[in-house]
Amino acid sequence: MAHRRTDSAGATRALLQQLGDLTGRILDQIKFQQARVELAAALQRQVLAAELPDLPCLQVAGRYTPARVGLDIGGDWYDGFLMPDGSVGFAIGDVQGHDVEAAALMGQVRICLRAVATATTDPAEVLRRTNDLLVGMDTELFVTCSFLRFDPVTRELCDARAGHVPAVWATSDGRCEIALSDGGLPLGIRAGERYPSSRRLLTDAGAFVLLTDGVVEGPGYPLEDGLKTVADLVGDACGCDPDELAAQVIKVADNTGHNDDAAVLVLRYGGLTGEPGGGG
Repeated sequence: MAHRRTDSAGATRALLQQLGDLTGRILDQIKFQQARVELAAALQRQVLAAELPDLPCLQVAGRYTPARVGLDIGGDWYDGFLMPDGSVGFAIGDVQGHDVEAAALMGQVRICLRAVATATTDPAEVLRRTNDLLVGMDTELFVTCSFLRFDPVTRELCDARAGHVPAVWATSDGRCEIALSDGGLPLGIRAGERYPSSRRLLTDAGAFVLLTDGVVEGPGYPLEDGLKTVADLVGDACGCDPDELAAQVIKVADNTGHNDDAAVLVLRYGGLTGEPGGGG
């Protein structure tokens, strides 16, 4: 009997040791995962905290909401910055995935776009060169993106799309459209891809709204329905303050089930304070 008690005590100690080792490994994994989440969130905060340009003839506002799955972060971002020729560049994009790799690539793509824009400000060429850089990085993720160039002197807006959701454009005289211009493949898929561009003059007061698919598409909510909802909203409220309009557009994501993160960038032009004949 004593021999059996000794065997039982030894087995218990061995089991406790195994449980202790397992608990330690689980705690290490939890700490590692927490570190990944904190890193991804820090990367995303740094990108989205960038100050957007605000010109006398153009007011800009952005909104972002995180995904409700995964790490509660994702690869959506928006950006705006002055370019060497005096024009202003705007970008919005979506990196595949909702993890630290997506957040890290998001930061890299933002840097690539800004770096390329020091050599050329043509949106089609900016996307082409950025695409070739990403293909050379041999990443397994792809990126959808729209890049725009606004010239404050001529009021010309030129844009190009890399597999991204169309923008919505509305003017205060009642015109409204979903900008279904041709685009190319998402960034990072095929080297040498070409990206068509479109041009429009922003003469009357209105708004040009860029968004990611998390705003307008989800389970049981088709992209076409989401874009129509945004178009109706922008058509009715294009004269609003850009912050208010961005807040209204981002709420459309509630219709999608909101499993994806979502970003909105609003460019509001015409009839602004400080413009000749502009209102308050």
